[in-house]
Amino acid sequence: MSEVGKLLLLMGVLLIVFGGLLILFEKLPLGLGRLPGDITLKRDNFTFYFPLATSLLISLILTLLINLLFSLKR
Repeated sequence: MSEVGKLLLLMGVLLIVFGGLLILFEKLPLGLGRLPGDITLKRDNFTFYFPLATSLLISLILTLLINLLFSLKR
């Protein structure tokens, strides 16, 4: 059970760090959520937003980090 606890703590710390980075990136001129591949449709009383490029970038970064963590664990 202690391994599960350690894993949950690590995931919690990673979520806090990742959340902080998202807040910081939002303040940059071309920050996350405003990349060229993000889809935004605005009509009269309706706004649809789908962050496609941001999602792909976050997925790539998280995949690289997880692979790095697992390779260091071996």
